[in-house]
Amino acid sequence: MKVINDLYDYENLKIVQESESFKFSLDSLLLAEFVDSVDNSKLILDLCTGNAVVPLVLSYYYPNKIVGFEIQEEIYQLAEESICFNHLEHQISLYHDTVIHIGKYFPGNNFDIITANPPYFKYNKTSLVNENVQKAIARHEIYLSLEELFQVVKYALKENGVFYLVHLPERLEEILALCEKYRLVAKKVQFVYTKENTNAGIVLVKCVNNAKNALVVSSPLYISKYKSYKNIFRK
Repeated sequence: MKVINDLYDYENLKIVQESESFKFSLDSLLLAEFVDSVDNSKLILDLCTGNAVVPLVLSYYYPNKIVGFEIQEEIYQLAEESICFNHLEHQISLYHDTVIHIGKYFPGNNFDIITANPPYFKYNKTSLVNENVQKAIARHEIYLSLEELFQVVKYALKENGVFYLVHLPERLEEILALCEKYRLVAKKVQFVYTKENTNAGIVLVKCVNNAKNALVVSSPLYISKYKSYKNIFRK
């Protein structure tokens, strides 16, 4: 059943969701919050946009033009409905296609900022995947591998442009290897925990295209200590 929910405590923002199938995750909110202050002239690209949580949250803070790509038709339609419901058609533009085809729509080195909440799990014929097709595609690298994502980012990102990624901590070694391979230099790593004395649940990585090496590992973030996610990395 389709429902319209408040987008947490982002005033006046609503999100259209399917109550029994696809709902956005906290990871998307944290990814959007992880984006540093943005100059108004910067063009933003959100890859694997889902139902457009990252563009919606970024629109709450910034007036910048935002482009999103979503491969799944049903989820893309939810995202379009959310954008229309919030009257953000002038700011957010969505494309229903795989991010691998971005070259059909935009030239290389076109975006100042790229965000991505991609599928987390590797996929092969023996992988255990969710019987729900939407969730399986969103969670497993069925149509987009991690390296393919990095190839797309390298193509689309301007010189000294910034790439923000949310992923699983157990794949951080692979992420950093791909950063080095594609000269998307990791500048900041943020581990996020549900509570103290547990393993990190997700990791956020900020990269800069063709920058000098200078990696900072931020202090751990325990989300159970916060009642609101707004400005959570600026407190």
